[in-house]
Amino acid sequence: MSTLTGPTRDHLDWPFFGPEHRAVAERLDAFAASGALASVDHHDTDRACRDLVRRLGDAGLLGLATGDAGKTAIDSRAVCLARETLAWHDGLADFAFAMQGLGTGAIGLSGSDELKAAVLPKVTSGEWISAFALSEKEAGSDVAAMACAAREDGDSYVLDGEKTWISNGGIANVYTVFARTGEAPGTRGISAFVVFADDPGFSITERIDVIAPHPLATIRFDGCRIPASRRLGAPGEGFKIAMRTLDIFRASVAAAAIGFARRALDEALAHARTRKMFGATLGDLQLTQASLGDMATGIDAASLLTYRAAWRRDVQKLPTTKEAAMAKMTATETAQSVIDRAVQLFGGRGVRTGEIVESLYREIRALRIYEGATEVQKLIVARELIKAG
Repeated sequence: MSTLTGPTRDHLDWPFFGPEHRAVAERLDAFAASGALASVDHHDTDRACRDLVRRLGDAGLLGLATGDAGKTAIDSRAVCLARETLAWHDGLADFAFAMQGLGTGAIGLSGSDELKAAVLPKVTSGEWISAFALSEKEAGSDVAAMACAAREDGDSYVLDGEKTWISNGGIANVYTVFARTGEAPGTRGISAFVVFADDPGFSITERIDVIAPHPLATIRFDGCRIPASRRLGAPGEGFKIAMRTLDIFRASVAAAAIGFARRALDEALAHARTRKMFGATLGDLQLTQASLGDMATGIDAASLLTYRAAWRRDVQKLPTTKEAAMAKMTATETAQSVIDRAVQLFGGRGVRTGEIVESLYREIRALRIYEGATEVQKLIVARELIKAG
């Protein structure tokens, strides 16, 4: 049983952060110390996720992900600090927090005032759960292959098709959905819409189980009619809206990976200091020390890339497509390596169900895939370099 209480905060002294970010970290630490995370029963994943969203909302923390219900610009560094902290404590809590932002980010960017007022306060309070529906069976990284369609019919749109791998699918109240409207070929013919879970023609066709339990589903639209007022932005702008939303939150995926990695390192250090071996402790062995040195250095390097990307967006107001891709790629790959080393240091205990490092091993794997797999991030970085000439 782990006796650790929270992550170290040495990196808050870096010049990327101001007093307001240290205050955010203190709020997050106080929330975790209150027992609000530890007391959630994870045996029922859907119920746990609902519970976590409500508790995060009651604590006023979801406003970090929604820009205080759309009233202010989202502070990327605050979102990253929140995800890093929550991931250190509980992977599902990180997921619950992040999806409230990702699921409504497009509404904040391109929704009408009426739509923002109807959705964002309820998501920020934790009353509603949100989802982001972009992926399809044949359109994951290749968004241009999207088949789900929406046709205009008077003052409405009618949606037909499926989306899959949808986080919060099955428990969300509101979905940001991307569908082909045909204004132009490829990604230029995609539009964005808001669909509510009780809209006629909307259904859940499959719940998806993964190695680190999270609410996931395949959703279907059969003649799902929604008002045209629920379109986000202009027709054909859906892909741009999706990419703008992902650009806001991609660096925060890196931050979540760093949170997992920091927890793995902290657990490994505590174990190395106390595990007796060959008349000394595990930490006295040079091979252990080499592993710990590599782990700590990798985490700091990934953190610098991550908070550089967030700072560039917040302070310099510059595009961060390349920087966020670098951060996401480096942090997730580094975290996978760090956690693998931690499992190795724990020996047989490391693969025992219920151990912290075992759960981290399952949690980290998906981060190397979702919101753009590592291979896609490499292509993004290269494309941006070539574009810059």
